[in-house]
Amino acid sequence: MARTLRVLAETFPLLRPFRISRGVKTEAQVVTVVLEANGVIGRGECVPYPRYGESVESTRAAIEGLRGAVEAGATRADLLRLLPYGAARNALDCALWDLEMQQAGTGIGAALGLPAVLPPVATALTVGLDTPERMGAAARELARVPLIKVKVDRSDPAAQLRAVREMAPRPRLIVDPNESWTIDEVANLQGLMAQLRVDLLEQPLPAGEDGELAGFFSAIPIAADESVHVAEDLETLPDGYRVINIKLDKAGGLTAALELAEAARARGLTRMTGCMVCSSLSIAPALVIAADSAFVDLDGPVWLAQDRQGGVACESGMLLGPERGFWGGLEGAPQGTAG
Repeated sequence: MARTLRVLAETFPLLRPFRISRGVKTEAQVVTVVLEANGVIGRGECVPYPRYGESVESTRAAIEGLRGAVEAGATRADLLRLLPYGAARNALDCALWDLEMQQAGTGIGAALGLPAVLPPVATALTVGLDTPERMGAAARELARVPLIKVKVDRSDPAAQLRAVREMAPRPRLIVDPNESWTIDEVANLQGLMAQLRVDLLEQPLPAGEDGELAGFFSAIPIAADESVHVAEDLETLPDGYRVINIKLDKAGGLTAALELAEAARARGLTRMTGCMVCSSLSIAPALVIAADSAFVDLDGPVWLAQDRQGGVACESGMLLGPERGFWGGLEGAPQGTAG
């Protein structure tokens, strides 16, 4: 069946700056793929990430390089062979899932054994990196949500974490240094994190330099983010990691993310679902992985000044799926039912 491919670069301004240890973001730059076949349209979105050597331009070029194959009918299985993992493959893979589900007249939920209507799921809401005082003030606004993710660096993580916990004593906490700590800092902050009831420490050491976690037992479970992209990466993952953060942009699509989730499950690793700062078009397919994850961090659209119409909604830290017809036949509970 002949298809038509469109590749778009889109920009979504943020409500406020998003700060982490490696920089500040004021807009979300995404690449959107639109596939059309006999009047049926499938869409997918990706977020090129400079940390992995990606840009909007390189991602669009990678997708355009497969135009002939995709328009001639390349499958999701073909993509695993034709493109490396990463943002470009993610947008194409998710667009193919959407197209396939619409052509089949069913939803991805039925295809993968998910509920017909996705129940609300608790998502982390992020306190961005700032002064301890400002981070505390941001945490005060989130004091009643179920889960907070705290971005920290090496400047004074103890003060940053104390400020957040003082203003938000109830939520579960994920601490994310974004590869900025050393093994000594991981060890020295164990007592404080236990005292502050931190639930998860995400990728504290730089990927490629985290061999020091081999044999390291942490009182706080440690999640691998930048250190794990696809299932094959689990073969060399240090045993200090007990959780993996699955992101579709890293894995190169929902197809590879499902493979990674299954491989992690077989190894007894806890799953987390994460995202970049993005629109709901990136979040909808990630909800498939979130359905079987202990930690969910899908607040990307919350940072946008305006999201795509019909996308996900977030009510008091509970994420509701999109309107039916938005992507893949997924359907979330009506807004106002998160409580």
